[in-house]
Amino acid sequence: MIGVIGGSGFYRFLDDVEEVELATPYGPTSAPLALGRLADAQVVFLPRHGRRHELPPHRIPYRANIWALREVGARRILGPNASGSLRPELRLGEFVICDQFVDRTTGRTDTFYEGPDTTHVSAADPYCPELRRILYETALELGIPARDRGTVVTIQGPRFSTRAESRWFQSLGWDVVNMTAYPEGHLARELELCYANVSMITDYDVGVENGEPVSQHEVARVFAENNERLLMLLRAVIPKIGPQPHDTCATALQHARF
Repeated sequence: MIGVIGGSGFYRFLDDVEEVELATPYGPTSAPLALGRLADAQVVFLPRHGRRHELPPHRIPYRANIWALREVGARRILGPNASGSLRPELRLGEFVICDQFVDRTTGRTDTFYEGPDTTHVSAADPYCPELRRILYETALELGIPARDRGTVVTIQGPRFSTRAESRWFQSLGWDVVNMTAYPEGHLARELELCYANVSMITDYDVGVENGEPVSQHEVARVFAENNERLLMLLRAVIPKIGPQPHDTCATALQHARF
């Protein structure tokens, strides 16, 4: 079972979908899970922001979503999302297969482990290396412009960055900015699931070369224009994903508990 968590403008792409509402210890998920098939692969899809995009980034039930995906059998998860570029050389519509994140959110519950056993899960290499490799190599095969690494900084939202914040992020060498990559990916690691982030560039952040203020309308327009390439990538990638190996993701809890 491969999990896909979709972002802005990207909801259902499976045939013969069965919707499942699953109760979790962390409340309801963003929407019912959509279980179906793509080629010979079993896939479960979850719209991150809800059916009608009614959930802003800081209100997404990240723990419930990740827990539910695991409960239905997903062990490997792809998390595409719309992102702003912090670098002028990153083109609109380009995909960045991130290998690092920086958390600039506030107040989000970002762990499953609140006692009594103290648990410290490493985030040194936060995204699954095999999923990242498959995504990047497949993008190249399809002629989709992609970067094989990058750092995503996740801001709280729902507001966009100030010019000062954006210039600061850029000066620190970070590549893309969005509002949903954290804690989604790290929660997957805490449950020993594989997770890969695909940041699709929809705009230039406001601090990049004195750019114009970001608008949700423009983000949605660029995302819609490039949605077919994202679907093409996922349709090609998902059949290549095998069972979860005994890797850093699957063994994340070893030596993590006192």
